[in-house]
Amino acid sequence: MTTEPTLPPPKSDAHWMALALAEARLAAEAGEVPVGAVLVRDGQVIATGRNTPVAQHDPSAHAEINALRAGAAALGNYRLDGCELFVTLEPCAMCAGAMLHSRLARVVFGATDPKTGAAGSVLDLFALPRLNHRTQVQGGVLADECAAVLQAFFQQRRSAAREQAEPLRDDALRTPTERFAALADYAFAPHYVQDLPSQRGWRMHWVDESGEGAGGEIACCVCLHGPGEWGYFFRHLVGQPGLRTLVPDLIGFGKSDKPKREAAHRLEWHRDVLLEWLARVQPMHLVHPARVVLVHSAAAGELASLLQAAAPDRFAAVLRAPEGGERIKDAWRAPFPDKGYEAALRALGPVVSSSGLTAAQARTFVPQARNAMGYSTT
Repeated sequence: MTTEPTLPPPKSDAHWMALALAEARLAAEAGEVPVGAVLVRDGQVIATGRNTPVAQHDPSAHAEINALRAGAAALGNYRLDGCELFVTLEPCAMCAGAMLHSRLARVVFGATDPKTGAAGSVLDLFALPRLNHRTQVQGGVLADECAAVLQAFFQQRRSAAREQAEPLRDDALRTPTERFAALADYAFAPHYVQDLPSQRGWRMHWVDESGEGAGGEIACCVCLHGPGEWGYFFRHLVGQPGLRTLVPDLIGFGKSDKPKREAAHRLEWHRDVLLEWLARVQPMHLVHPARVVLVHSAAAGELASLLQAAAPDRFAAVLRAPEGGERIKDAWRAPFPDKGYEAALRALGPVVSSSGLTAAQARTFVPQARNAMGYSTT
């Protein structure tokens, strides 16, 4: 049985903003930037509006303008004396001007707009003393909720653009991003590469994060997971002070593409992909090889040996990461929604039961890694 969402108390600012949020979500469903507005007078909804510039081919069809037009038509007057407008995003200059012309008594908005906001962020049209009308303005009502709707929309749009720019091979699968959303301690910016010769069109994901170092000194680790694991193994090492961590997900694991056939997965092939990736990122991300250490899990020992043998001058040292603590089987299963995604597991080994580095182990491991690279540990 489904239940209707609970609204804030009637007649409150939060109540009207919740109605505006409902309009914003309808805009998102239609592919418009999710902004919604509600026009209220004497505790009654006069009109609603949501963004429709795309559908109407009209740059002026913002949620606020649509609500003002509908309200003026409903009241039979272009002056909207005594009306309050609730909108999920800080008005732009166009909408603020229309609100002043309509003689609104009050404007209430949710999230601020640091790029085009005309109610205090970029400029404040409502505060100009030379204008002959004063409209009260209040911001920040349900600001987090309003911002979240916008952020989710633009994240989805960026993901769609990336998917279009990085097409998925017919013989591969790509784990939905929501499979990773609930995992703790792994909210790092994603990086992808798909055009390395050895990749053959399969996309690889990696993380690149730096923690502040003493005197600006940042040492660098390349962190290698093994079969049955992915970059989540190193989640507590990423971002540690004094360390830069580059953590690739082997193709077939983690957030990288999943080839459907077992034959694609040979350790020698993964080695070749990693070598090409290192050659690509080193000019942009890595310091001299003498300042780089390869850190690997126990399961990645064989692959680390192959990598070191193929490029003996690439790393200052090769270190095995400690492991232990609570089991995180759910995290290891996250990349594999069903058996179709599991070719790499069938070829190289099953999901492991290790938990990876704990937070305490990561902190004590940093001095060891920095010392191996010749950096000060103090």
